[in-house]
Amino acid sequence: MSITLRDTIKETVKHHLTKEDGIAMGQCLTAVGWVGGTLPELYEKDGMVELSMADVAGGGIAVGAALAGRRPMYVIRYQGFNWYNAPMIVNYAAKSKEIWDVSCPMFVRSIAMEGGIGPVAGSSHHSLYYRMPGIKIVSPMTPGEYRKVYTDFMKEDEVYYVSEHRGAYNNTEELPNIIKEASQITLFPISITRFAAVEAANELAKEGINVSVCHIMQIKPFEPDLQSLAVLAVSGKGIVLDDDYTDGISKSLAYDLHKMTNAEMFVMGLEDKTAGFYSQVDNLPPNKEQIIAKIREVLK
Repeated sequence: MSITLRDTIKETVKHHLTKEDGIAMGQCLTAVGWVGGTLPELYEKDGMVELSMADVAGGGIAVGAALAGRRPMYVIRYQGFNWYNAPMIVNYAAKSKEIWDVSCPMFVRSIAMEGGIGPVAGSSHHSLYYRMPGIKIVSPMTPGEYRKVYTDFMKEDEVYYVSEHRGAYNNTEELPNIIKEASQITLFPISITRFAAVEAANELAKEGINVSVCHIMQIKPFEPDLQSLAVLAVSGKGIVLDDDYTDGISKSLAYDLHKMTNAEMFVMGLEDKTAGFYSQVDNLPPNKEQIIAKIREVLK
């Protein structure tokens, strides 16, 4: 039976607590569905630590645990809460090794979702950390990717910002790049937009439009493989897709890709407006139809 990303995360957390002497901490871990079913049913005696509803304090406690060598998995249930947690992560965890020569390894599980359930609960905010040194940013959307991220984290002494998305938790498939020899345009999707990008490419293939898809799982450091750069150079046009605002990672990566290949680059992401908590102010990542429309516009 295929294992979902949700079950992979749950097993990874269980392994961390029971085999690596690690801890997991955050708000409402055990009270509201075990964070989308991604946590094992363990408790404080097992290393599952419930924190109070005070995000700045929570971030500080997680940093302290990291400095003590416990390699905490710090769960931020909604990415909008990063604006409260960032001060501790950026000013202490990310700077600790460079300033004090003391490692502060943290595995920050930051979870996005479609739309939102409150003014601070929706969309991704990985761009918040992108411009800050000392933080690695990844966005695993498949079981294999998540296992690799955790394995890498355990080999290093770094702060990992793991940008998750609830929309991917049921996924059981890996997401290999789609490389077309006569590619007319190349997509570089991040996070949940990866699924819509594949759907768009497959739909346009029926019309004879060749669209390559080069997935971005590791956001920072951004190290595109040679095959991705080669296909972008051939197509000469590319789009970076994200479920964060475009004034952030997507424009930065588009610039990098342009400098590497001289390709004409475009971006798609959230609109420049509030991501709210009811349908009238929903601000959602680009879907298949929107991506197809953008591709048609670029290829005119």
